[in-house]
Amino acid sequence: MSAAFPYRLVATDLDGTLLRDDHSVSARTRDALAAATAAGAAHIVVTGRAVPWTRPILDDLGYRGLAVCGQGAQVYDAGEHRLLTSVTLDRQLAGVALAKIEAEVGPLHLAASRDGLDGEVMVGPGYEIVGGLPATPFTDASDLWTAPLNKLYIQHPTLSSDELAEAATRTAGGFVTVTMAGEGIVELLPLGLSKATGLSLAARRLGVKAAGTIAFGDMPNDIPMFGWAAHGVAMANAHEELRAVADEVTSSNEEDGIAVVLERLLG
Repeated sequence: MSAAFPYRLVATDLDGTLLRDDHSVSARTRDALAAATAAGAAHIVVTGRAVPWTRPILDDLGYRGLAVCGQGAQVYDAGEHRLLTSVTLDRQLAGVALAKIEAEVGPLHLAASRDGLDGEVMVGPGYEIVGGLPATPFTDASDLWTAPLNKLYIQHPTLSSDELAEAATRTAGGFVTVTMAGEGIVELLPLGLSKATGLSLAARRLGVKAAGTIAFGDMPNDIPMFGWAAHGVAMANAHEELRAVADEVTSSNEEDGIAVVLERLLG
């Protein structure tokens, strides 16, 4: 490893972080990541998106390494197009969690991410997919449970995502992990799962420790990853909860915030 670059692992979130708002990665950021890789660091994508929503972006980047997908549920080998680990949601616990949340805030709009390399995102009535990603509609909630899921998505007709995440954590936090990955994206995950658990599994496979890791993110779902990594960098566009725990704040995802930091570290 080059003495000029102090980290062995660069962990980047995708949406709002590595990706610009049009879902592209700038040439400057690609170059900075390539330079960090040339200096001996591995780059790993750590995203809330499950594999089917992540793979097209990785393929476009020519990305061949490991990726942590589904909020930590999946460790994916992009070069070999295969899942190395996969954690699914306990149906009974998820059902109890949903009932508890709805008893508190009223009926929810639901979507769910099915497990596996080609797992569809199932979307129920009233649920609005953020960013126009591919999804399959359902009308009967029992259809959700016909295959294993790695997460449920919940939306509320009137509550903000912050309010919904707070209410869900308060009422159902003993049954599922609740995280907010963006406005309109509140998720129910297997209990104890986070980006940090997935990243630690992937890092172990790469022979890298937390002390050698720098992480970039923009949303509360990145907080566990910042807690695990030696250095957490929030984007200028980041949620206030993440900024509060970041070691530094860089420029926004539209202004090559990742490249700004990597270029400085590369000297």
